[in-house]
Amino acid sequence: MSLVTLNEILPQARAEGRAVCAFNVVNCESAKAALLAAERENQPVIIQVFQRLFGDDKARYVGALVRDMAAHTSVPVVLHLDHGQSIEQIIQAIRYGFTSVMLDGSKLPFAENVEVTRQAVHLAHTAGLSIEAEIGHIPTTATAELPLSTPEEAAEFVAATGVDALAVAIGTAHGFYKQTPVIHTDLARRIADAVGIPLVLHGGSDTPDQKVREAIACGFAKLNIATEFFQVYLEEVIRQSELRAGAFLPIDLFMNPVTEAMSQLAASKIRLASGR
Repeated sequence: MSLVTLNEILPQARAEGRAVCAFNVVNCESAKAALLAAERENQPVIIQVFQRLFGDDKARYVGALVRDMAAHTSVPVVLHLDHGQSIEQIIQAIRYGFTSVMLDGSKLPFAENVEVTRQAVHLAHTAGLSIEAEIGHIPTTATAELPLSTPEEAAEFVAATGVDALAVAIGTAHGFYKQTPVIHTDLARRIADAVGIPLVLHGGSDTPDQKVREAIACGFAKLNIATEFFQVYLEEVIRQSELRAGAFLPIDLFMNPVTEAMSQLAASKIRLASGR
């Protein structure tokens, strides 16, 4: 199936009270794992490339890899720039054949975030891409106090920029939590009521399943997963290395169980997001 944009899958997901999983990938194994899981669960999937990979040629060849895989996949696939930091990265993603981008101006003052996002929206829409933005800033778990978004700023931001999806801060954070997070699903409901577009839950890794379900029921239609996905990769590489006990094995064969372990984790997240 050919690549699609967020606009072709997220509005319907929100209307049906479910979400589409977005997995960050960095190589063949991680991309294949996410796509295998989506095929097995017969659900659309968003394949994300983090903005850091746009600093050299990694995003270009990972993007090409995903485009080819998507052409041989039976489910809708979005190729998405995650946490884009500049207009230049938006332009890169367009050139690399991505179908969606994110411009993360959440660390900027609100007015500056609006202005740079408006520019990014114009570029993305002109090129036929969908675009996500962020307000409130979803930090790492190292941050002591988590900032929260408000329904008023969300509504103002969407009206001023014309973005297609919006990441908002309701208490989640990137990475593994050091203590049980306080997820403000009451706030999630009020933000969802204030805007008509799909919302995005960043920090989906390690967030309690019940809180994820509650957020999805409120209108969060995109669920980002990176940390847990990559942790499975690392742990399985260690496990397979120990099993080999120093014996040689071709890398492609060595990586097969790593891919499978990642795919199983991805499938469990897809089932969670789709309400199964």
